[in-house]
Amino acid sequence: MSLNRREFMQMMAIGSLLPQSILASQQIANFPSFGQIRLLHITDCHAQLLPIYYREPQTNLGIGTLQGKVPHIVAEQFLRHFNIQTNTPQAHAFTSLNYIEAAEKYGKVGGFAYLATLIRQLRENYGYEKTLLLDSGDTWQGSGVAYWTKGQDMVGATNLLGVDMMTGHWEFTYEAQQILNNIKKFKGEFLAQNIFVKEEALFNDAPAYDEDSGLAFKPYTMRELNGVQVAVIGQAFPYTPVANPARFIPDWTYGIYEQKLQKIVNYIKQREKPAVIVLLSHNGMDVDLKIAQRVTGINAILGGHTHDAVPIPVQIKNTAGTTLVCNAGSNGKFVGVLDFAVKMAKVTDFQYNLLPVFSNLLQADQEMQTYISETRKPYLSQLNEKLAVTEQLLYRRDNFQGTFDQIICDALRSHYDAEIAFSPGFRWGTTILPGQTITMEDVLNHTAITYPESYVKNLTGQQIKQTLEDVSDNLFNANPYKQQGGDMVRVGGMSYVCDPTQVMSKRISQMTLDNGKAIKMHQQYKVAGWATRHISPGKPIWEIVANYLRQQKVIKLTKLNNVKLVNVENNVGLIN
Repeated sequence: MSLNRREFMQMMAIGSLLPQSILASQQIANFPSFGQIRLLHITDCHAQLLPIYYREPQTNLGIGTLQGKVPHIVAEQFLRHFNIQTNTPQAHAFTSLNYIEAAEKYGKVGGFAYLATLIRQLRENYGYEKTLLLDSGDTWQGSGVAYWTKGQDMVGATNLLGVDMMTGHWEFTYEAQQILNNIKKFKGEFLAQNIFVKEEALFNDAPAYDEDSGLAFKPYTMRELNGVQVAVIGQAFPYTPVANPARFIPDWTYGIYEQKLQKIVNYIKQREKPAVIVLLSHNGMDVDLKIAQRVTGINAILGGHTHDAVPIPVQIKNTAGTTLVCNAGSNGKFVGVLDFAVKMAKVTDFQYNLLPVFSNLLQADQEMQTYISETRKPYLSQLNEKLAVTEQLLYRRDNFQGTFDQIICDALRSHYDAEIAFSPGFRWGTTILPGQTITMEDVLNHTAITYPESYVKNLTGQQIKQTLEDVSDNLFNANPYKQQGGDMVRVGGMSYVCDPTQVMSKRISQMTLDNGKAIKMHQQYKVAGWATRHISPGKPIWEIVANYLRQQKVIKLTKLNNVKLVNVENNVGLIN
């Protein structure tokens, strides 16, 4: 198979008209059809029902064999790699270059009412009977309304959107019974071949999709599209009980389970004889690339978790052929469109487009808009509370530090009178432009989780270093199967040097407090944080941040506790 770059560049040309005129949505969706079946893909929308701003990372380091490879390319290097012109809507959608100016020019992205319009037209233009809409997960979490409704607002929204299949990750941060209740209300199919019910739980009559195998959920499904048999296998986030509280899901075990995945692929090929096999994944792109090398027989991996927006699939050759690895960004900002040509029950070619969703280009779907308005109505007084005005760009997505993360750390230090603060390196969280009012909804878009409690405790310098080493290993381990996704833990009140090219326990050095004093290994320091996997008695983080913003009134950060990086001078995953 080979990518049809001509079609890709046609889409780039269509989008480039945006500065001169607002195009009808039909022009976005009505590019030349290809093949017999179409797979539409969204991922990591993190409960953002309304259009938002979302800045792509300026740092996305690949280390070792991953250096210089997709998705670890940013800024100008990204544009050159994918042949995207500078100062275009696509350059803005895929990079952080000139972000403020471009965001003011092109407007907000995403929003389910606009996604609904685009997806409907992509299906109508191609033929509903020939399409599927797939969601790689992280859909039910990421907003205040999702938190208050326990994800049910997003179940209703995805039902209206017409999602056919999904898998999950942050979905599992609700309690198990709530997860099962939400899945019952979901009109599509929830798939996960890598979640099993523990034997003791099975013995105590815990529910399972298949008691003999112990599978907690349906592992795969078959659909016939335009006479073509298509298999979709679910791959949920394999490290959920490690990255998030295991107490919410005590009966389930998770993993990558490479050999079991290969057996399922072989079984499907022998029993179902599909022309197309798709892995709907929430592994993260580096993990998906490794799976594509080692598990044969998969035509495409439609992935999520790491929020990578990749305009052209990575083609991985293995002993059985080629696997396409696709990642469709996050926050409802993109829709992936994968068309397959099939002959004699085999894929012969494909066409792929990753479409940025500029809400100014699209008409809102009225049914979805009404649903969103009614769903949000009971919470508007809380969401719309004005807390402060920002004089600078506030964002989260970056390997090491975001400006909104700095606000969270500053708020924690102020509330607990702590020397140091930690905030997790979540990749969700919307962007706020300079001059905008920060509302309670903005705070919740960065903090709304089911374990929001804060904490304060004394840690030695050695324990602080160990925390930083552990998280950096999750991010930069040479083996993708040992990465958990996410970014580096954010810090307040201290700085440090990081060498991502080193191995565990040797990446972090020269830890220094804001007052210039070196952090000593055996001395204790007062450290505040939030989102611990253990039960904590502190206030929810959004209360602490909201109170801090009310007091500040105007946000102009005087210090960003950034990190000094070494041995990455020529890394294309870093803006120099």
